[in-house]
Amino acid sequence: MLTSHSQLVLSVSIITFLIGLPANSLAFYTLSRKLRQKPVPIDILLLNLTISDLIFLIFLPFKMKEAADNMLWSLPYILCPVTGFIFYSTIYNSTLFLMAVSVERYLGVAFPIRYKVHCRTRYAVVVSVSFWVLSSLNLSIVYIMPFYKPQNTSGSSSPNDCYTVFTPEQLRVLLPVRLELCLLLFCVPFLITCFCYINLIRILSRRPHIGRRHIGRSRRLRVIGMALGTLAVFALCFCPYNVSHLVGFITGFSPEWRHIALLFSTFNACLDPLIFYCSSAAVRSTFTSCVTGLLGRLRLSHCHRPCHCPLLAASGTDKYKDPSPNEGE
Repeated sequence: MLTSHSQLVLSVSIITFLIGLPANSLAFYTLSRKLRQKPVPIDILLLNLTISDLIFLIFLPFKMKEAADNMLWSLPYILCPVTGFIFYSTIYNSTLFLMAVSVERYLGVAFPIRYKVHCRTRYAVVVSVSFWVLSSLNLSIVYIMPFYKPQNTSGSSSPNDCYTVFTPEQLRVLLPVRLELCLLLFCVPFLITCFCYINLIRILSRRPHIGRRHIGRSRRLRVIGMALGTLAVFALCFCPYNVSHLVGFITGFSPEWRHIALLFSTFNACLDPLIFYCSSAAVRSTFTSCVTGLLGRLRLSHCHRPCHCPLLAASGTDKYKDPSPNEGE
């Protein structure tokens, strides 16, 4: 019989997997195709964010298995640190790439001429590689902790425990590291993102000529939606878990509600596609085509009309056409 906590973890993980996997797969297909045609920095950042979410979703079934076994790790123990490393590093990858997207959008509006002159795709590639390295180095603690002064001599805290129970000696090392993760990989990206989007909205509101045309108004609404959506992701998905790091450092032990707070972070894989939708015209076009084609098949199943979604249409029945790269996205 599953406990209430195990049922909650399993339910949230299943919902995240069923929603996040197709949404991020669609975003990955669209961004990959767009990058082959004309790469731009924003698409490189969004593609890396998508890859991070997909890696997280691929390893999420291991957590689902753990929840189905009443939070006992029944898989080979070697998979425990690997799963934990992927799970936590991709969470902080998201905060870094969401910050990078906000900086890119802000620079493009606040300094449009200088941004166009100095904007290079290789800068986005260097930033992306740096973020992957930064998160990987900081989360390498996940590999070290299970083997640092364990409770027994088998080389781990417990064969059925996967990074949940720690000795006092382990906590003296782990809690300061968690505080550093909270400050460096959450607080700094969150403050930079707030600065960029608040100033971006302020700049757009002070330029009334942007809203005189219908395209200008719709773009401004999308920017506002992207800003509010990103801030909501930070507040809803990342804030509770990182607050637990701060509380743990102050009190000297891991709070019991830390695992509940961690559940909020799993929703990030479902909410990131909303950021893609507001950030990229190609993602919007593909998403609209897929939904239209799917609804058309459901309503007119007796008709043999080709689906316009590149992921649903049969090979050779339809051709996907990206929107113009000069749309302003």
